[in-house]
Amino acid sequence: MKDLVLLVADKDMEMTLHGLLSRPRALGIRQIQYDVFTHPRRDPGVRTEAAEFLRPYQSDYHYALVLFDHQGCGAEHLPAEELQRNLQESIAATGWLSRCEVVVIEPELEVWAFASSPHVVRVLAQGDEDYFQQVLSRYDTSPYGKPNSPKEAMERLLRGKDIPRSSSLYRRLAESVSVSNCKDTAFVRLRDILQRWFAQEDPAS
Repeated sequence: MKDLVLLVADKDMEMTLHGLLSRPRALGIRQIQYDVFTHPRRDPGVRTEAAEFLRPYQSDYHYALVLFDHQGCGAEHLPAEELQRNLQESIAATGWLSRCEVVVIEPELEVWAFASSPHVVRVLAQGDEDYFQQVLSRYDTSPYGKPNSPKEAMERLLRGKDIPRSSSLYRRLAESVSVSNCKDTAFVRLRDILQRWFAQEDPAS
């Protein structure tokens, strides 16, 4: 059995997870064996069909982890916590029991990109700090100083510098930006789940 199967909403999320999981020490976990699947119907498909999608994989993986965006999932009127709980219960009922978790990202994945790091400015704005701050000043921000419309902000940054939008950008960010200071609720939840399941091995053991 492999350690983990992940079901995510799109290629951007898949590349983000590949980037993060390539840095187990930064996440505070051991090296794991995993597979990532993207749902053809994106966020709404993950929200409504994850339980049936993951049912056949129960004997192939120790744990299952599901991620999707709150924005665009088709149930934005419900709190992320409620969506997580409801979907986790549905997946558990198919036989995964306590071996599954769900992370709903508010409002969307791109919020993770706006960490306080020079790598973000380099990847999204070719290192142009003045331009980067000028674009971000157009957006209302969260208590963590991140734009409340992160996807729109990211796409504006890329357009202004003629940077092609691609999933590889998400992987580059995930491979380079420090994760230790990220306070985003969904990211902290993801990291806590991974640390609970895949704790770093004690070098003294």
